[in-house]
Amino acid sequence: MAPLRVLCIHGYRQNGSSFREKTGALRKLLKKQVELVYMSAPHSVQQASSEAPEKENGSGPGPGGDEDPKGWWFSDVQARSFSAQQQCEESLGIEESVSFVREALKAQGPFDGILGFSQGAAFVAMLCSLQEQKLEPEFNFRFAILVAGFPSACKEHQKFYNTSLQIPSLHVFGLEDRVIPDNMSRELLPSFQDPQVLTHPGGHFVPAASAHRQTYQDFLKRFQ
Repeated sequence: MAPLRVLCIHGYRQNGSSFREKTGALRKLLKKQVELVYMSAPHSVQQASSEAPEKENGSGPGPGGDEDPKGWWFSDVQARSFSAQQQCEESLGIEESVSFVREALKAQGPFDGILGFSQGAAFVAMLCSLQEQKLEPEFNFRFAILVAGFPSACKEHQKFYNTSLQIPSLHVFGLEDRVIPDNMSRELLPSFQDPQVLTHPGGHFVPAASAHRQTYQDFLKRFQ
């Protein structure tokens, strides 16, 4: 059986290679079932001490680490910064990020599914909405995995949450997550018709312990 190809969308202040490093355990856990393909967001993030980086367990830049931090959009248009909690009328950068994904699909596709972490998971929900509304003919994902996702607090993004999405989805979040508290991740669930949930007792990272293998595998089995 050919492995499912999954496009991976990193968190804010990460990039494709740093997210690949941080998801090594997941790759190992699911290596028979999925091939994870990573891409980087188009927008460079300025390092500012005031922002909380989306770091796994507070770890600093590892090998191939976050030396080149990227983001999918900014909630503060002036400062070119992002906070999941920031209420805003408009954002900066979503259109470029959508076209980046479109180009990645042309160059590296096709993909069976898409996986996102944190800001990347919030972005995945938007991409699924564009697919469902048939606004992006290139998008043809059969499933979505959203880790530490949340609905955007930006007014111009509310259009992504108008319809209940039919795409099968697995929502993964940590009960001790301090960056995206689990109640924020739960707020995304009503946007999906039949969301499956995997909670773990940890913080802001992609869980890949043997205890989680069954849930991932049962979810992915439907698409093989």
